[in-house]
Amino acid sequence: MTSYLLPTPLVRAPAPERTIFTVANGDLRQAANLKCWPTQEQLEADFSSAVNRIGWSVQRAHSADTASGHGFIDSQRMGIEVFKTIPSDAPIVVVEAVWQYSHHVLAGLRAHRGPILVVANWAGDYPGLVGLLNLTASLTKAGIAYSSLWSADFTDEWAVAELQTWLQTGRIVPDESHVRDLPVLDAAQPEVVLGVALAHQLQQEQAIIGIFDEGCMGMYNAIIDDELLNPLGIYKERLSQSALFAEMARVTDAEADTVKTWLDDAGFTFHFGQDDAADLTPDQVHSQFKMYIAALRISDDYGLDAVGIQYQQGLKDLVPASDLAEGLLNNVERPPVFSRDGSRELYAGLALPHFNEVDEGVAVDALITNRVWTAMGLDPANTLHDVRWGEEYDGEFVWVFEISGSVPASHNGGYDKSYSMRQPPMFFPLGGGTLSGISKPGEIVWSRVFIMDGVLHVDLGRGHVADLPAAETQRRLDATDPQWPIMNAVLHGVTRNQLMGRHKANHAQVVYAPDADTADRALVAKAALFHELGVLVHLCGDVIA
Repeated sequence: MTSYLLPTPLVRAPAPERTIFTVANGDLRQAANLKCWPTQEQLEADFSSAVNRIGWSVQRAHSADTASGHGFIDSQRMGIEVFKTIPSDAPIVVVEAVWQYSHHVLAGLRAHRGPILVVANWAGDYPGLVGLLNLTASLTKAGIAYSSLWSADFTDEWAVAELQTWLQTGRIVPDESHVRDLPVLDAAQPEVVLGVALAHQLQQEQAIIGIFDEGCMGMYNAIIDDELLNPLGIYKERLSQSALFAEMARVTDAEADTVKTWLDDAGFTFHFGQDDAADLTPDQVHSQFKMYIAALRISDDYGLDAVGIQYQQGLKDLVPASDLAEGLLNNVERPPVFSRDGSRELYAGLALPHFNEVDEGVAVDALITNRVWTAMGLDPANTLHDVRWGEEYDGEFVWVFEISGSVPASHNGGYDKSYSMRQPPMFFPLGGGTLSGISKPGEIVWSRVFIMDGVLHVDLGRGHVADLPAAETQRRLDATDPQWPIMNAVLHGVTRNQLMGRHKANHAQVVYAPDADTADRALVAKAALFHELGVLVHLCGDVIA
C-alpha cells in the first residue's frame, strides 16, 4: 500500500473567556514602522486599559521584535503566520495608529470566524485613521463582517460605550442615517439629460485608464475587477513602471528645463535646500519634470483618458516622488508637453486625470467628474484627498483632508498660491517635491466609488471649504504633515462619526463649483451619469436632488 507524507493538521487552542486578541498591522517601509512605533505603543496601552476597565483581558498575538525595532506585522507572510496562532473564534482587534498595508492581514481576517474590530487613535500626527478606513474598505470589498471604532485615548464616553457594546455583542452598528438611495430623478431636468447622454457616450465610445503596476500600498479596495469596470465603458491599459522609468531617460534636460521655466513664470515657489537627504533640491524636481513629460507621452501612445502612477515599492527606490507630476497632470493650465518629434502638443488645453496611488475607485470618479464638469463649462480639476483627521472650529466640524503630495494648482487659487516642499524622508527616501497649498474657500462636491456586495456603489455629498485663520490652518498642518496640501473641508449634514462609520475608502474625491447652486446641479448630473451606468448611487447628508 502506498503511503504519503501527509501535512500535520493545524490545531488552534480554544479562545480564552473574556479575552480579546490584538494585532498591529504596519507599513512595508521599515523607516515608517520605526518612526511610528512609539505612537502605536501608546494607542495599544490606552486601548488595553479601556478593555481592562470593562473587565476583559487583552492578549497581543505577536510580540515586538527587538531586531526590527518595532511590533508591527510588516509583510503578508508574517500576517499569515501570526494568524495561525490565534484561536479562530476569538474576538480580534486590529489596532492602528499608522498607515498599514491591508493585504498583510487580509488572509488571516478572511479565515477568522470570531468578531473583528478595527480601532484607531483620533490624531493627526500619523495616518492611523487613514489606515483604518483603508482596512475597513478592503474588508467591505472582501465581504468580511467587521466593526470599527476611534478615539483620542479611549476614555471618552462614546468610545467606551461602543467598545462595551462590541465586547458584549460582537458588533457595532454605525449610524448611517445620513445616507439615502438616489430618488427617481426628473428625466426632463437639463442636468439629468446631460448625465444620461454622457453615460451613453462613455459606454459607446469607451475610455481607457492607464495603470502603472496595479495594486499599491496594500489597497485591496482600490482594485476594481474588469468584470465590474468594463460594463461602464472603461477599460484598463496595464503598464509597467519600468516603462515609465525608461521613458524618463529619453526626455532631454532641455525639455525638463522648459517645465521649470514655465512654473517660475507662473509664480510657483520651490522651497529648495542643499542637503539631498533632507531638503528639496533642483536635481530632484528636474527628475520629476522628466516623469511629467514621460507620463504624458506614454499616455498619448496608448490613447489614455486617465492615468495612475503607483510610486511605491520599486519606483521609490529609483527616482524622486511622482507627486509634482501628478498635480500638474490634474490641472487644465499646465506646462505644455510636445510629442517626441515636437510636432504637436499633447492633451492641449486639457487636464489628464491622474488617480493617485493607482486607486481605481478614484480613476472612475476622476474620469466621470472631468467629463461632467467639462460639459458644464466648469473647471474639471479634481483630486483625491486622504480623510486624515479633523476637529471642531467655531462651532462646526472641519476635516483635515490632506493628500500625500499634490493637488491641482487651481484648488489653491493658482500656481502663484502653490508651492513645492520636499517629501518626508520617512516615506520618500529619494525626495521629490509636492504640489502643495491651502485649498481655497468654496463649494465642493465630494464622492467615493467603492465595491460592496460584489457591485459598484458611489456615495455623493456636498460641502464647502472653510476659510480658517492662517494660524489655525498652520496648526493643523503642523499636527499632520506640513509638506502636504490641505483642504479644510466641512461636509454638509454629515457628522464626524457618520463619515467614519460609513466611508468605504481612505480616499475622498473632491471637485469645486463656483457657487452652491452650480454645485447642486453638477451633483445631479454626476448622479444621473452613475445611475445610468448601473452604479448604485447614495446621497450623503444635505443634498438637493
